[in-house]
This record gives sequence, C-alpha cells and structure tokens, in this order.
Amino acid sequence: MDLYEYQARDLFEQYGVPVLPGIIADTPEEVRAAAEKLGGVVVVKAQVKVGGRGKAGGVKVAKTPDEAEAAGRAILGLDIKGHTVHRVMVAGGARIKQEFYFSVLLDRSNRSYLSLASYEGGVEIEVLAVEKPEALAYVAIDPTAGIDLAKAKEIAVQAKFPAELVDKVAPVFVQLYSVFAGEDATLVEVNPLVLTEEGDIIALDGKVTIDENAGFRHPGHAALEDKAAADPLEAKAKQNDLNYVKLDGEVGIIGNGAGLVMSTLDVVAYAGEEHGGVKPANFLDIGGGASAAVMAAGLDVILGDPQVKSVFVNVFGGITACDAVAHGIVGALATLGDAANKPLVVRLDGNNVEEGRRILNEANHPLVTLAATMDEGAAKAAELANAAK
Repeated sequence: MDLYEYQARDLFEQYGVPVLPGIIADTPEEVRAAAEKLGGVVVVKAQVKVGGRGKAGGVKVAKTPDEAEAAGRAILGLDIKGHTVHRVMVAGGARIKQEFYFSVLLDRSNRSYLSLASYEGGVEIEVLAVEKPEALAYVAIDPTAGIDLAKAKEIAVQAKFPAELVDKVAPVFVQLYSVFAGEDATLVEVNPLVLTEEGDIIALDGKVTIDENAGFRHPGHAALEDKAAADPLEAKAKQNDLNYVKLDGEVGIIGNGAGLVMSTLDVVAYAGEEHGGVKPANFLDIGGGASAAVMAAGLDVILGDPQVKSVFVNVFGGITACDAVAHGIVGALATLGDAANKPLVVRLDGNNVEEGRRILNEANHPLVTLAATMDEGAAKAAELANAAK
C-alpha cells in the first residue's frame, strides 16, 4: 500500500527523522488557517499518489495566509495524471542550500534489501539513473544486519557525499531504515533530503510503500488506507480474501493459481486481437479453493464490473478436483441468480475432469459454455465479449 506524503511524514516523525511541520487541509479556508498557525512562508502540496506534482501545479509556495488560501483554491480539485486532489498538506518552509536523494527498498531479484543514495537529489531518480548513473550509489543491505551507523556512513561515502556531510546524513539514513524495518515497508524514499542554510538535514518529501501482507503485525496500518479512493471492486474482493486486480478489458478472468491466471491473461489478449481488440478485464486467482461460496464471491466481483461482457473460468484441478469446481460454479450461479447475467466460458482440466464436465453438462445452464482447451476457451470468451460490445 502506497502512503500519501503526509502519512509518510507522520511516520518519519514517529521514528525521529527530521521533518518540517505539516498540517492537512481539505478546503481553502483550512489551508488559510494552517498557514496562519504555522506562520511565515509555507508550501501547499497536493496529496496524490503520483509523481510530477510540481510540474502539474500541485505544489505552491505561499508567503502569506492570503496566498496560501489562493494556492489551496487552485490545487484542490486539480487533476494530476488522472488523480483528483481532494487534500493538501500545508508544510513549513525551509531555506534549502542543497538537495540529496536516499531510499531503501526490497530487492526482490536478490531476495534482499537495497539502498540507493546520491549527493545529487531533487530530480526524478529514474532520470538521474539514465543520464548520470555514476552519481547514484547502489548498496546491498543485509536484512539480518540492517543499516547501522557504520553502514550508513559507507552508503554516504559511496554516494559521494563530502566528508563534512557524511556525519550529518548518516544518522538520518539509520532513522529512515528504522522506518523501513519497523513498519514492514517495501520502499522508503526521500527526494529530496535537504541541507538547509542553517546546517540542518531534513526529509523534505517522503514516499513509503508498506507490505499489506504484514498487516497482522500492524493494526494501525488499517487507518492509513484511503477507503474513499479505493476501487470499489478491489475493496469488495479484499473483503472476501480474493486476489483481484482490476484491468481495463472486457473479458473477466477467474483461475486457480497465479501462474495459470497470468497465462490466461496472455491467451485472452492474443485471442482478442481476432475479436475486436477485446482484452482481459481483471486478474482473479481463487487459489486452491473453488467452493460455491468462493466462486460466487469471485463472480459477484467480476460481474459487478460494467466493462465485463463475458467471463472465462479457467481451472486446473489438482488438490481441488474438477468435480468440486463444477459444483462450485453451479452453486455460484444459483446463489447469484439474476445477478449472473453475462456468458461464462468454462475450461476444466486435470483431476476428475470428466466428472466435472458431466456436472456442468447436466446442469445445462444457459449462460455456460464448455471449452476443451485454454485456447478454445479464450477465443470463445473473446468472441462473446466482442459480440456484446
């Protein structure tokens, strides 16, 4: 789960990372009140989970409460890369002398952690990595050791910080790693980390991604979720413990096992090229359980997507045999009743496949079409979706 900047700032403060004061505001009047409370120069910053806010007009400096209110009025409601601004953070101003970059992230390819740091910050790190790769240090972090002061100094030296700054930034690196480890994050990034004219190191803008799989260890993380901004279908799937991701196509997908579902997405996309360009509408992995309740929950989510015109159920029977899957589909359709109103193409294979097909044939549901192979099922689902467009 990606956090908003103000949420990252609050976490940083809890762990002792030096940050500027910040106040959340949802209206121009609240922006003005926040500016009056903070006093002096403030920065009004759009709270959206996307980069490029400054270039889009989502970050404005205000020297007076009047200017702050005007900035809030201009930013609230602004569309930034498809994200509407509903909230801003009014932050204290800083006299910036220099900008740096620091992050620590989960390195999945090496099953470890990785720290990225640069003496040259304030720009998009992707741009720096391409245009000036020598300015960006990549330092592997042993998860069992983490980042202590010695490791932090090593990172700073590799990132080409001058000797007089190494001792200043190293303790902040340690504190930022504490956020990463303490909150079960997969990313903690500060861009920029700044040196002020007064000689202070401050985390000026933070980005944090936390691992939702570790939520059982962090009851407080539930409060960080922006339920109002969540996709309603993904929220419903989450309530039913379904592994669902909404896409932009017309063919709903249900499968068991992430690998099979990913393959199904590819096959449907390929078949769609022959049928009006239809595409997969979602990723939905029901795992090993294909009971009527699980299948009904999955179909309920997919059929609730108005973009979906057909559904392809692609299941390989293993521990859960195909006859159990077939009973699950029949039971799900009975449970959903009139809510099940779009054609289903079902491909079963594996353990007890003949019995599974017999059950579906005997049920003779008007919405269900059986397919012998994955390619055949994908083509039929794409054809039905195209016909219903």
